[in-house]
Amino acid sequence: MSKKTRFVGVLFLVVSLAALLTVPVAVGSSHNDKPTFYWISHGSSGDPIWIFALRGAKRAAKDLDVNLKSSFHQNDISTHQEAFKSAIAANADGIASSSPDQGVLKDEVAMAKERGIPVVFFNADDPTTNRDAYVGANNVAVGKSWASYLVDNGYVEEGDFVWMPVEVPGATYQREETKGISSVFDPLGIKYEVFDAKYDPVQSLQNMKNYLSAHKKKVDAIIGLGDMVMGNIKETFDSAGVAPGDIPVVGWGNSAETAEEVKEGYVMAATWQYPQSQGYMPIVLLNMAQQGLPIGYDITTVALYEQANADIYLELAQQ
Repeated sequence: MSKKTRFVGVLFLVVSLAALLTVPVAVGSSHNDKPTFYWISHGSSGDPIWIFALRGAKRAAKDLDVNLKSSFHQNDISTHQEAFKSAIAANADGIASSSPDQGVLKDEVAMAKERGIPVVFFNADDPTTNRDAYVGANNVAVGKSWASYLVDNGYVEEGDFVWMPVEVPGATYQREETKGISSVFDPLGIKYEVFDAKYDPVQSLQNMKNYLSAHKKKVDAIIGLGDMVMGNIKETFDSAGVAPGDIPVVGWGNSAETAEEVKEGYVMAATWQYPQSQGYMPIVLLNMAQQGLPIGYDITTVALYEQANADIYLELAQQ
């Protein structure tokens, strides 16, 4: 073979390799478009926690340069299931979803997994499904922490009564939180009542005002099982003529209203569950899965804060 022939052959090989290396490769997708992830919430877009969570999801989509399709379903299981199925039919690259109740998305998750679509749950988990990961709090453990806080700090004892307002009685989060609370209160003979404040901001506030005005003498402590009811504490106390600290309060604290209540002494301690992370991290995990990286682990997002460090969480809420 002549030198000229060898030179042409080497040149052809170099050019061919260069061309191969410049061909775009779509990892985990059959097309070169941006991956599309679906973010499906059982909550309401007017609820403070979901406002923060959606902002987190949108921020993740922007940071990762992916497409995001989001929806809220106001605890309507049928529309939530339909949204999940629609995401599967659209050949989503990944689905992030909260769980409206135990078992109700089991078939939908199985359908997604059969199609090779990764599924990450957030905020409310359902470990009975074959989901890939969960981002959020363990609500049983959170409920236990609230009850333990009241007992350990001497706020309640045997025979006392704890009022527990909630937006959606019977919902998974309420049942799990109450399970944790009962594990502490029942052995000690502490009584408690789950109160249906209603899932409407105006009606919720009015119902809480009416109840506390009529029963403030029998209420020894309050555990707010949701962010909406916790944000009502100050106005409820003021309306019922209860001074800050007269009735100890613990519960969720994912809103600026509740963080202010902690600062002013209306609430003893509140739990921040990093709702922005519950929006952001599922998209990160789905993006990792879409690129072929394993995601078989959960991310816990929870912290209990008091008056001394309430400013940190007030700033987070205001952001």
